[in-house]
Amino acid sequence: MSPTVGLIVNPVAGRDIRRLTGGASVSSNYAKRRTATCVLEGLTMTNNIEALVMPDSAGLADRIVDGAPDELVVDLLDMTVTASGEDARNAAKWFSDEADVVVVLGGDGTNRDVAHSIGDVPVVSISTGTNNVVPTAVDGTIAGTATGLIATGAISADETTIRHGTVEAVVDDGTGERHIRGLATLGILDQQFVGTRAILDPEDVIGGVVSRASPKEIGLSGIAGGLTVHRPDDPGGIGFRLGTASEPAQDVHAVTVPGVLSRVPVEKYRVLDEGEPFEFDVSSGVISADGERDLEVRDASVRLRPVSDGPRLVDIDAVLERAADEGFFRVE
Repeated sequence: MSPTVGLIVNPVAGRDIRRLTGGASVSSNYAKRRTATCVLEGLTMTNNIEALVMPDSAGLADRIVDGAPDELVVDLLDMTVTASGEDARNAAKWFSDEADVVVVLGGDGTNRDVAHSIGDVPVVSISTGTNNVVPTAVDGTIAGTATGLIATGAISADETTIRHGTVEAVVDDGTGERHIRGLATLGILDQQFVGTRAILDPEDVIGGVVSRASPKEIGLSGIAGGLTVHRPDDPGGIGFRLGTASEPAQDVHAVTVPGVLSRVPVEKYRVLDEGEPFEFDVSSGVISADGERDLEVRDASVRLRPVSDGPRLVDIDAVLERAADEGFFRVE
C-alpha cells in the first residue's frame, strides 16, 4: 500500500481584521494554491506517494487537485463540507487513521482544529494565517520534500518530530464546567463579547497561560517570551497576569499584533509544571484561544493548565539535514 499524505488547506486563514489594524500580510487563496502545488511537487522527490486533499466550499481544493504534478496520484478526501473549523477537525480525524503524514496550510486556529483529532500522525505545519506562532514560514516545495521523506520512512519520524504542548481551560460558572483547549495560548480578556474574534489591544488582556514563549513570537506567547523562554516541547508552560501601567511589577516589550510593538505591564508570572493550574476569577470577560476570542464568561472561576499532549510537529530542517547526511540528494 502506498504511503498517504493528507493535505488540509484552510481557505479562510489569514483574512481577519488584523490585516486592517496591524501589519499582518494577506494570504490569498491564490497564494495558498501555489503553496499547496509546491508541496505536491516536493512529494515527487520520493516515489509511490498518494495525496488526499480536504475539500472546501471555495473550490480551492479542486484547483489544487487539477494542478497537481502528473506523476503524483492526488484526489479529494470524501467528506461532507461544513465551511467551518469542523472541516479541519473531521479531515484530521480521518487522516489520524489513514495518513502517514499530514500537511496543514493555515494559521494557529487551523492547527488547533487539526490538533483536536490528529493523534500521533506527524504534522507539517506551513504558515498561511494571521497571527502565527505554531506554523512555520517555509517554501512549500521544501516542506513537501520533507513530508515525502517522513511518509515513506526514508527518514525516521521519531527522530525528527517534537510533541507540542497545549493549554486546557476549565470554566466553572456555577451551572457546570466547560472545557476549552488551546494549542499555544489561552488568554483571559477584559471584553464583553467575542465580536470580531481578533485580539487587537493588549490593554484588553488580563492574563493567560501559554505552552510556549519566545520574544520572537507574536501575541500572548510573545508577552510571556519577554519574561522567559519556553520551547514548544518543554513540559509545562508559563502563567501570567498583567497589571496597570501605573503600578506594574515590571514592563516587557512585545509584538502584540503584527506591526505593533507594545510596552506591557506585568503584575506577576510563574513557570508552571505539567498540569499545574493558574487561576482567574472573572466577573465578565472572554477567553481567547490561540489569538482568537472564543468564549464569553460571567461570574466564573477559570483554571488554566499546560498539558503536554499536543500534535507531533515535523522539524523540517532536521529532516532535510539528516537526509543530506545520508546521501539522499546525491545523484550518481
